[in-house]
Amino acid sequence: MEAALDAALQGPRGANPLVGAVVVGPDGQQLVTGYHRGAGTAHAEADAIAQAAMKGIDLSGSTMVVTLEPCNHCGRTGPCAQAIIDAGIASVVYAVDDPHDPAAGGAATLRAAGVNVRSGLSARAAFELNRRWFEAVLAKRPFVTLHIAQTLDSRIAAADGTSQWISSPESLADNHGLRSRVDAILVGTQTLLVDNPRLTARDASGEAAGSQPLRAVMGLRGIPADAAIHGDDGRVLHLPTRDPHEALDQLFSAGVRHLMVEGGSRILSAFLAAGLVDELIVYLAPTLLGSGTAALGDLGITTLAQAQSWEWDQASGGAVQTLGRDLRLHLFPGEPAPAPQEGAAAQEADSELFSSLTHVPESLPHRTGAGTATGGH
Repeated sequence: MEAALDAALQGPRGANPLVGAVVVGPDGQQLVTGYHRGAGTAHAEADAIAQAAMKGIDLSGSTMVVTLEPCNHCGRTGPCAQAIIDAGIASVVYAVDDPHDPAAGGAATLRAAGVNVRSGLSARAAFELNRRWFEAVLAKRPFVTLHIAQTLDSRIAAADGTSQWISSPESLADNHGLRSRVDAILVGTQTLLVDNPRLTARDASGEAAGSQPLRAVMGLRGIPADAAIHGDDGRVLHLPTRDPHEALDQLFSAGVRHLMVEGGSRILSAFLAAGLVDELIVYLAPTLLGSGTAALGDLGITTLAQAQSWEWDQASGGAVQTLGRDLRLHLFPGEPAPAPQEGAAAQEADSELFSSLTHVPESLPHRTGAGTATGGH
């Protein structure tokens, strides 16, 4: 299970959880390891089975160890439960149940086919690995990635409003790769009117990528008829609200399961202040402006004790990467420390959330330090 958890970290966060799978032979030898590489790609279990097929490894009588309950539905890929049965795998050990209704039920299907199934191993570690994804599924809202391209002194534009290009070409290419795998990109009306962005995903040559996100604009002002955001396909959604919760409700109803918030500073700050950011990606340019537009505004924090705590995220290439002259910082929200008088209540609430999502007792052993539109894995 430790190897499966490590493998899961190689995948990208988003509409689907991070999942890893290891197949062990009857003699205890690890045969193959798989992980999920993002929406539309083979799930971890199918990835491991495919690797075994390419290597000519017979999986009959083997045991699969996986970080999440195998799925039981046909989305962009087939059901993993059936793939496991077809491969002749005799036993499955998984960490936590899948809370996503269309994908759940794999364990029951496996048992009905005579596969020995056990759950709960390293449940706490597997839950922490995908804590924010679990919370988004429970809340029926998109998983939210927030993107900031800023200078060393946290400016996203100079005093005259110019911002192209703070980031290096390598950072821009990385961002367009992210755009191509999210369901939607969100900006505020102020950013729309000032920058007139296209919000499309483009390849290294500047051509449109094969997969394009929905372009969403949040704010009370309308979208000009000649705005570049309309593009050729007109896949634009206006969200006439300033409330991030309302915006996510509307986007979820529109089928969005992974949202990237790009700006401006008011929108970035609103989502952070509301605690609705699941993943933070910062492109940090080695540049100083001294004045101009700050990346963030007021988050409602008046004392250091209220400061938001973020953790370095080792998934998707690691917490810190060098992209040209820039640094790419990857973080996920840390758990807020409860006030002393609320400690017991906060711990009880956390326990209830864990139990409601995983259906396993909190006392199970765990691993220290572990942390698209189809859902499931």
